[in-house]
Amino acid sequence: MNFLNAPGPNPRIVRMFLLEKGIVIPFEEIDILEGQNRKSSYLDLNPAGQLPSLILTNGKCISETVAICEYLEEIFPDGSLIGTTAIERAVNRMWLRRVEQNITENLYNSFRYSLGLELFRDRVHCIPEAAEGLAAIVQEKLVWLDRLMHRKIYVCGDKFTLADIVLFCALDFGEGVGQQIDNSLININAWFSRMYTRDSAYESLHPDGASTGRQGV
Repeated sequence: MNFLNAPGPNPRIVRMFLLEKGIVIPFEEIDILEGQNRKSSYLDLNPAGQLPSLILTNGKCISETVAICEYLEEIFPDGSLIGTTAIERAVNRMWLRRVEQNITENLYNSFRYSLGLELFRDRVHCIPEAAEGLAAIVQEKLVWLDRLMHRKIYVCGDKFTLADIVLFCALDFGEGVGQQIDNSLININAWFSRMYTRDSAYESLHPDGASTGRQGV
């Protein structure tokens, strides 16, 4: 296998997942600032033109961050981060769906349509007038999640899972692009601080992340 990597919160999710599970695979860097992921050589592998991607030994490409993590969980089941039983997996996927639909996708799109507009305007359909509203939805849903995190250690309960990684990488990125966690959200802030006690929170940062000018990549 070969992991196609770049600075960014989504590749970081997979890097953090790999670190937590102790999986070591080769990385290949893709220069997203120069638009390497928008060229035909990359689009032939991943027509979405996004990072990350996972190239299998048979040449097949798996893209989409959660799909990559689920595939890796299937072939490296030890130290499960998705669940060892049907109910654990269902609960994890339920929370992943909630986190992505309500928080992370809105956060990323708000960034693309505002601070990231110069980079993304020719790459995706941008809606600048939606940026402020999407950022407001993120904050509303964090208030919602904060209530649900009462007396919970992690998003799914007492066990650290992929749902925590997905939310953490997005919110850490958000801290650097004007979408900070409100100080009044006691449970979310406690969880966020708890996440930063994990070695993988630091080790998953891209060595070239500083060149992007963004936090949490």
